[in-house]
Amino acid sequence: MINRMGTTIFSIALAIIIVIPTAAFAQLFQTKAKQAYLIEAETGTVLFAKDEDDPIPPASLAKLMTMELVFNALKTGQLSLDDEFEVSENAWRTGGAVSGTSTMFAEIHSSIRLEDLMRGVIVQSGNDACIVIAEGMAGSEANFAEMMTERARELGLEKSVFANSTGLPDPAAGVTMRELAQLARHIQQTYPEYYSIYSEDAFEWNGIYQRNRNPLLRSNIGVDGLKTGFTEESGYAIVSSIERKGRRLFLAMSGMSSIKERAEEARKMLEWGLRAFEKKQLFADGEIVGSASVYGGEQSKIPLMADGPINIMVPITNADRLKARIVYNWPLTAPVEEGRAVGLLKVWIGDTLSQQTPLYAAASVQKGPLHKRALDALLELGQFWH
Repeated sequence: MINRMGTTIFSIALAIIIVIPTAAFAQLFQTKAKQAYLIEAETGTVLFAKDEDDPIPPASLAKLMTMELVFNALKTGQLSLDDEFEVSENAWRTGGAVSGTSTMFAEIHSSIRLEDLMRGVIVQSGNDACIVIAEGMAGSEANFAEMMTERARELGLEKSVFANSTGLPDPAAGVTMRELAQLARHIQQTYPEYYSIYSEDAFEWNGIYQRNRNPLLRSNIGVDGLKTGFTEESGYAIVSSIERKGRRLFLAMSGMSSIKERAEEARKMLEWGLRAFEKKQLFADGEIVGSASVYGGEQSKIPLMADGPINIMVPITNADRLKARIVYNWPLTAPVEEGRAVGLLKVWIGDTLSQQTPLYAAASVQKGPLHKRALDALLELGQFWH
């Protein structure tokens, strides 16, 4: 018996979902970014995707994962904001005033409270602050980098690899726009008490006042984070979040040619994401989404439902650009217990897979009598050879 994927294409009343022709659609939005990924926070709808799984050097965007480890350690009680960390010579030389890189100007052999180091990383993008934290938490930056990658896997980020806490050049490191946007969403939703630091405009340390490097914070459009980055290889990048009238978006994009172009492209995409979509409920809580075929059971089909309502963001002027499929491993053989995970409802906007919702058996199907199982086996064999 060979496992294959079964799919069901369906339409929904009021044309919320319409089966579309097989010809490919162009993106609903055009950008100069080489890689980009835009998601809506509440529903998880992917509003835009362009080469979102292509790995790029992380640059300072790696500092998002550095801070996730810190936030998680604070949340679990492993660290406190008042803990102090010493500035080693390595941290000072690699990321401090003498390094020529972004720094919070930490003094060598001084001790700094974790809360101040956090602002040094988030607001000033200080490489010295990152290394001080890494050495304080893991003994060495190499150990900390391993923790970063391990934590990424725990969060479901399968491709991102970190080689240091700063994002300074290392051929072993790589991140994707999809996973950076997912990481930003995780940070905002999991650590709201610390996320607010990303919106702080400036921070002063060692008598030196530095403004936040994220120019969109001062654009008055609702942006409240998160991080910018640059490498010669991949250009200018940004991970950003915007909240307006109760709607929040997360954007990761890379490959811009200048600081100005980065700010302009990010602002345009965020504004478009807020303006061009509206929320629709596809299925209410407890509503049957569709069915799956069952072989060898008392019934030949089983109803499917999600574990709650299914909402999605749809294009206001291009609702007919959506299509949906129920996808499950075929053949599904009896017995099937109620509540068993069976498949996914996949929804596309144009060519972009915008949402995947797990579907569960809404009833149980027991094994059928011998003659029913034999008939289904013949039908399955016929399907295989068809």
